[in-house]
Amino acid sequence: MTTARETDRLRTLLETGMAITSELSLDGVLERIVRAAASLTGAQYAALGVIDRSGTALERFVTTGFDEETVRSIGDPPHGRGILGVLINDAQPLRLHDLGEDPRSVGFPPGHPPMHRFLGVPILLRGVAYGNLYLTEREDGSDFDEEDEELVTLLAGQAAVAVENARLYESATAWSRQLESLNEIGNALVGELELARLLHLIASRLRELIEAGNVAIALPAGEELRFEAAAGEHADAMIGVTLPRASSKAGRVLARGHSERIDSLIDDPEVHQDATRQFGSRTGLYVPLLARDEAIGVIIAHDKLGADPRFGDNDLRLAEQFAARAAIAVDLSRRVASDSLRRVVRGQELERQRLARELHDETGQALTSILLGLKAVEDAESSDGLRVAVGELRELVVATLQDVRRLAVELRPKALDDFGLVPALERLVETFREGTDTKVQLEAQLGRERLPADAETTIYRIVQEALTNIVKHAEAKSVSISLVRRGGAVTTVVEDDGRGFDSSVTHEERLGLVGMRERVSLLGGRVTVESSSAGTTVAVEVPVS
Repeated sequence: MTTARETDRLRTLLETGMAITSELSLDGVLERIVRAAASLTGAQYAALGVIDRSGTALERFVTTGFDEETVRSIGDPPHGRGILGVLINDAQPLRLHDLGEDPRSVGFPPGHPPMHRFLGVPILLRGVAYGNLYLTEREDGSDFDEEDEELVTLLAGQAAVAVENARLYESATAWSRQLESLNEIGNALVGELELARLLHLIASRLRELIEAGNVAIALPAGEELRFEAAAGEHADAMIGVTLPRASSKAGRVLARGHSERIDSLIDDPEVHQDATRQFGSRTGLYVPLLARDEAIGVIIAHDKLGADPRFGDNDLRLAEQFAARAAIAVDLSRRVASDSLRRVVRGQELERQRLARELHDETGQALTSILLGLKAVEDAESSDGLRVAVGELRELVVATLQDVRRLAVELRPKALDDFGLVPALERLVETFREGTDTKVQLEAQLGRERLPADAETTIYRIVQEALTNIVKHAEAKSVSISLVRRGGAVTTVVEDDGRGFDSSVTHEERLGLVGMRERVSLLGGRVTVESSSAGTTVAVEVPVS
């Protein structure tokens, strides 16, 4: 025959089960289960700890039986050490007559009420441990028995269902947010033309999803990395900040092309500690932007919000997905800029060619006709004064004709189109020698086969610009120009013994080095400039295969 106590216990179990199915809040469900466990067993105190996804610590701790003053006196909730840690590791029911007598116990914090009798039951579902139910101090002072353990185990099963459902819902919600953000970025890639806005959108959405304190995107700028977009507490201060590529974690990740997760920035020797201190960062994610196996930028995330600032594997995988979108945006922007620059350069060369042809064919011929006419006037019988005036005019026309021909060559040497790079450079060097006191030595080892037209034009313009800089700024006595073709590339080196310059950005702009770099980058080449008080060396490598 069922006793009143058994009836009350059954009613408590049924009410708890119904409450679990109707309660939307996980914390609300867990509180009901804790109160039910205390009621069913007659325990003075009950608690429920939910193990975090790593399976090593408690992420939630719900209690009953403690007043607010006691809770404040105890302080932070337990993290899963001592007897609680035993339950987390073993996931087996545990009944104790006296907690204090167990050698695994670590005692209680100040202000904690004394506890002796103990019952702990794991919260299990399909072999997965989600947490534990803890009960202490039965009101009648007796030990917890097998019946208590059985009842609490039933409640623990209901708690496991509740925790699993909550985590499934959290995962589904997170996936939904991720898909929405990725779709938003995908649509922006199609419709947004401004790179800065795209990168800011990517940084903002990633920060929201991985719950980071700050997310920034850095792109190469010469020998440095520059923050081009940022989202978070320090976003405004981060924009425009540069990091050295050779001595920063971001630069190393860019060079290696592999993502890295750093749990302690201060302990990583590759981290640029000045920037870390500036923004107070403790942990980090570094993910390269890869386009056709080339690293073209880095996403940097600092400090996950919450009690634990470390990022997890899921955060890293999500950052890599966003990095793929950012790489597309940067690569498209670079391609558009490159195509625009290529069209501008090609248009400039066509216009130079047209002007050179007009100067040579039309203006040059007109001046030659004037010379012939003046010669006829000069030979005719006329006064001495008229002959002198005509002679002076003839000399002016001759000088003008020479200037026109020189200008035509500078605009677009006909030898470059008709005979190739080396003859055009020989003519350029000859003209340079005639106009200056500088010794120039030209050595070319390019073989018999002509280079592609774009490569010939680019190398010619580089040498032409270098010689112009030498005349204007270097005060050099000698210049050496060498061209060597090896494999699939041509290396051009222009050296002078002039006074050199400080290779800052301002000087690069003044000396036309930015234009050199842009021209060479269109062909996938590179420019290296070294300067000191002993002279300047400009080295250019251009692929020609």
